[in-house]
Amino acid sequence: MKSLLSAGVAFGLIIAAGAAQAEIKIGVAVPITGPNAAFGAQIKNGAQQAIADINKAGGVNGEKLVMTVGDDASDPKQGVSVANKFASEGVKAVVGDFNSGVSIPVSDVLQESGIVQISPASTAIKFTERGNWNTFRTCGRDDQQGAVAGEYLAEKFKGKKIAFVHDKSPYGRGLADETLKALKARGGTNVIFEGINPGEKDFSSLVSKLKQAGIDVVYFGGLYTEAGLLIRQMRDQGLNAPLMGGDGIADREFAQVGGPGSDGTLMTFSPDARKNPKAKATIDAFKAINFDPEGYTLYSYAAVQIFKQAMEATKSSDGQKVAAYMRQGKPFDTVIGDIAYDKKGDITRPDYVMYVWKKGADGSINYAGNETK
Repeated sequence: MKSLLSAGVAFGLIIAAGAAQAEIKIGVAVPITGPNAAFGAQIKNGAQQAIADINKAGGVNGEKLVMTVGDDASDPKQGVSVANKFASEGVKAVVGDFNSGVSIPVSDVLQESGIVQISPASTAIKFTERGNWNTFRTCGRDDQQGAVAGEYLAEKFKGKKIAFVHDKSPYGRGLADETLKALKARGGTNVIFEGINPGEKDFSSLVSKLKQAGIDVVYFGGLYTEAGLLIRQMRDQGLNAPLMGGDGIADREFAQVGGPGSDGTLMTFSPDARKNPKAKATIDAFKAINFDPEGYTLYSYAAVQIFKQAMEATKSSDGQKVAAYMRQGKPFDTVIGDIAYDKKGDITRPDYVMYVWKKGADGSINYAGNETK
């Protein structure tokens, strides 16, 4: 009996060990708290739904995906702490971060730990230009987005007085720099180029400066909270110049902060992934939980799909093997369309379009479906 009991215990331990191994941990590093929590919710929900759908269909290489979430609070130091936590937990791949200023230091920690990373939102050029083997994104880059914005400004505001305002972050300053570079390449110029501080709330002196200069359009490099406050205070002080921003304002929170004055705001962002026929089943799944998959939601979902396909192709969850396969330039089938990577980890078909925030029939102001030329 004792020997049978021992054998049973041993067999149980083997089964338990097998069960413990039959999972692949996916880390999701996003701002759950702080000023960019709305974007964090988009990325978290996108990854969570993708993992649920993949597990429902059988998982990856016979293993279930398990999500672990880390709150970077849009802070580089906290992001590094999250990355170290992921490494200690045995995370194999990471979706995130949101902010470029967080993704850059985080990617170095993840690389040392053998973890591959896909950011759905970090557009800073530097993110993929440092030679890291583990950095990828499902979005485009600031120079690609800036080219579209600069060309639009040169064509639609030719001869007008253009001001550039940025939040001094790697993302905001980088996007403003690239947009201005593209504007100048097409013969345009700017009147003002000024930085603000993230978290700043009072822009009255800046707005006064813009008014005195007779500004016709304000380009803003930064995120939705400051952009919303800026447009609200511009309107309050009688400055009716339109605001133009980048993908950092692609959340309904922008209009809630900005109020009625956000109507008419211009914004560069990727083509609306919600219109992709391949995304219909996924969109329906989100609707079932009353969540609008706006902004980066589907870009996060796509990141998990790419991990799945790369892991299945290599029959491995080893970070370096997965990353090496991803850099081969083979297309991945995702809810935002086919994605292939170059040697740096950038998508080979980056595309941006111009949107305008408009008031809809329900009275809300949104950019969905409002592409402009």
